[in-house]
Amino acid sequence: MSTEKRGSPSRAQFLRAAGLGALAWSPLIASESIAAVHHEAQPTSSQAWETLLQGNRRYVNDHAVNCNGHYDRRAEVATGQHPFAMILGCADSRVPPEVIFDQRLGDLFTVRVAGNIADDAALGSLEYASLHFTPSLLVVLGHEKCGAVDATLEVLHKHGSAPGHIAAIVEAIRPAVLGLGSDKLDQAVRANVRAVVTSLTSRSEILASVVAGSKLRVAGAYYGLHTGQVELVD
Repeated sequence: MSTEKRGSPSRAQFLRAAGLGALAWSPLIASESIAAVHHEAQPTSSQAWETLLQGNRRYVNDHAVNCNGHYDRRAEVATGQHPFAMILGCADSRVPPEVIFDQRLGDLFTVRVAGNIADDAALGSLEYASLHFTPSLLVVLGHEKCGAVDATLEVLHKHGSAPGHIAAIVEAIRPAVLGLGSDKLDQAVRANVRAVVTSLTSRSEILASVVAGSKLRVAGAYYGLHTGQVELVD
């Protein structure tokens, strides 16, 4: 006999609605609480962006309120998450999204990889979060003096090659920075952000569908290491 409560959607029903019926028994999908999916309504993309900016202003002025004191929040999100925004950021140790945006545990679904590139694993992670938690905003976050972008410029201008798996990162960034001089690192970082923003919907049918349905906004942003400020990249 089924133990499903009458009137509540089953995991299989939810997955079919999301177009994931074939993955109904995937350990990854099954691990998340459906209760976390059907939580309060998400903020609009504009509201989500303003929340991030307000948090960034607190961080810049050293008035952060969410970076510490997670005891109660840890218990609150232990049974399920409901992030209002996704961040595809660089793995650089100086650019942790929860800190620079002064957000709580569970507020941001973050994917971090050198050069904030959208490889297959990053895309899959973002698709997963988009279908499960319906965040209204996805921010591609580049930053000042990005080492991955700088390494790509160096390889291009010295006609060299990157060692090991670093080469995969360089190859991902290469198309965005071709034609830029080795002294144009800041421009290259922003160009890479724009390229990744575009690639997210061109390479992912899932993200493209959510964006087309006006349920998700994808935006590029730039973080200044010296100022601590985040700004939009047009």
